[in-house]
Amino acid sequence: MHFLFLFLDGVGLGENDPEINPFVAANMPTLRGLLDGQPLIHDSVPCETEYASLRALDAALGVTGLPQSATGQAALLTGKNVPKIVGEHYGPKPNPPVADVIRLGTLFHAFQYHALPAALLNAYPPGYFRAIESGRRLYSAVPLAVTSANIPLKTQADLQDGRAMAADFTAKGWVEYFKDDKTEVMAPIDAGHKLAKLSQNHAFAFFEYWVSDMLGHKQNMTDAIPTLETLDGVLAGLLDAWDMENGLILITSDHGNMEDMSTRRHTARPVPGLVIGAPQLRAPFIAGLNAITDIASAILHLFGLDAKDMQAR
Repeated sequence: MHFLFLFLDGVGLGENDPEINPFVAANMPTLRGLLDGQPLIHDSVPCETEYASLRALDAALGVTGLPQSATGQAALLTGKNVPKIVGEHYGPKPNPPVADVIRLGTLFHAFQYHALPAALLNAYPPGYFRAIESGRRLYSAVPLAVTSANIPLKTQADLQDGRAMAADFTAKGWVEYFKDDKTEVMAPIDAGHKLAKLSQNHAFAFFEYWVSDMLGHKQNMTDAIPTLETLDGVLAGLLDAWDMENGLILITSDHGNMEDMSTRRHTARPVPGLVIGAPQLRAPFIAGLNAITDIASAILHLFGLDAKDMQAR
């Protein structure tokens, strides 16, 4: 069994309005094909097709205010109502109370405890590690969860050797921004094939895509549309190479943002719970999904694990 957690930061289920919602304006044939021609919006929920189930997941969790990245990502990885525990939605980086919850145990801890291969597939540049070591930069919730479980973050060498993915999938940013002449820029479909291959080398693979949240904060519809079209090309390659009978892909988020370009702020909208795979695998997984706090337990159940397995040791 293989599970790919494809995390799209700052993506809610928005309105059917191409003026403010790039998921409606962009040409995304692969994503729409999964949803019987519908866009990834709230009006498309619920949706059941041959290889996909779509649900709307609550990201506000009964806590006043707009959902934020640190508490939302911590809730995804722990199954706990982290905003309620710490008394607020908080982000973008974990404060000490949020960090304490993450260090108590996450999905990464559970897979590590049972010696099931798990990884964060993102590669990080050398400057990131130097900034962390110097204290000039704090871990965000996902790499904090990974390192707390004693799983190493992937490096530039991992990317160059084909063991990791660039944050933009294609590695165009690595080549242009970091002047990395040893990493090849890939076509989106090839990046999708690579993502499938790396994921299927693990029981649990996680990929963090933060570009969506950045573009939402910038209200940059001009860049959002081609960015989503690239994402759709990656998804085409991923599905082409994915073994539907022996693995699930989950596409979800921590809070809304990119789906509403009329505001720079996060939104209180539900986030997508898009599960891709064979019907017999999807049905039990999707059955109990109503909020982002339900995801961790669904993943554990898929692998026959228990919540106590997430405890840090």
